Amino acid sequence: MNKIDSLKSFLKNKWPLIGSITILIAAAISYFVFPEMEQFVNEAYHTLTSQNEERITRWVNQLGIWGPVFIIITMVLQMFFLIVPSPLLMLVSILAYGPFWGSVLSVAAIFIASTVGYFVGKFLSHLTIRKLIGEKKEKKLEYYVNRYGFWAVVITRLSPFLSNDAISFVAGIVKMTYWKFIGATLMGIVPLTILFAWFGENNERLKTGLIWTVIVSALAFVVYVVYDSRKKRNHG
Repeated sequence: MNKIDSLKSFLKNKWPLIGSITILIAAAISYFVFPEMEQFVNEAYHTLTSQNEERITRWVNQLGIWGPVFIIITMVLQMFFLIVPSPLLMLVSILAYGPFWGSVLSVAAIFIASTVGYFVGKFLSHLTIRKLIGEKKEKKLEYYVNRYGFWAVVITRLSPFLSNDAISFVAGIVKMTYWKFIGATLMGIVPLTILFAWFGENNERLKTGLIWTVIVSALAFVVYVVYDSRKKRNHG
C-alpha cells in the first residue's frame, strides 16, 4: 500500500474523530479571533450554567432558527466540557419547541452527540478518555458494558441521573459495534424523552416521573444482573 492509499485509509477510518477535533479547534479559534463569538459564548455559558430552565428556554427561543443548531452543538460539547447536564438540555428543548418537535430535536441531538462520543472513545487512547471522565468512572462503566453490553447502555440512557454521556466514550473503547450501541442508546433515550415531553410542563409531576423512572430502570437492571449471574453459573 502506497502513502496515498495509507492516508486515504486513515482518513476513512478516523473521519469522525478528525471531524470532532476540527470543529473544536475551529470553535476555539473563532472565540479568540471574533469579538462577537466571544460575547456569544460568554453569554451562552453564563446562561447554561445558571441551571435555570426558564432563563435557558427564553435565551434559546431568542436564537430563532439557530436555536436547534445551538442545542445540538451544546449537546456535543457538554460531553467534553460538562457545561450543562444533557437531561436539562432535553427539557429545555421540549419547553422551547413543544412536546413533539422538542422531543425530535432532543433525540436527534443525543444521536449526534452519542455518535461523536462513540468514535472519540473508539479512536482515542484509554488514558485520554480517563482524563475526560475520570479513571474510576471509566473502569466502572467499562466493566458493565463488557459484561452486560446492550442492556447496560439501555439502562444507563434510560436513567437521567447516571453517567449517560460517558457511556458513549466507553462503548467506543470496548469496541461495541456502532449500530448495537446506537440502537441501545435510542431504546433508552426515547422513553426518557417521551417522559420529559409528557410531564415537562409540570415540575412536580416531572420530578415524580423521573424518580419512578430511576426506580424502575434500577430494578430492571438488578433483575437482569441476577438473571445473567444465574445463567452463567448454570452454564459454568
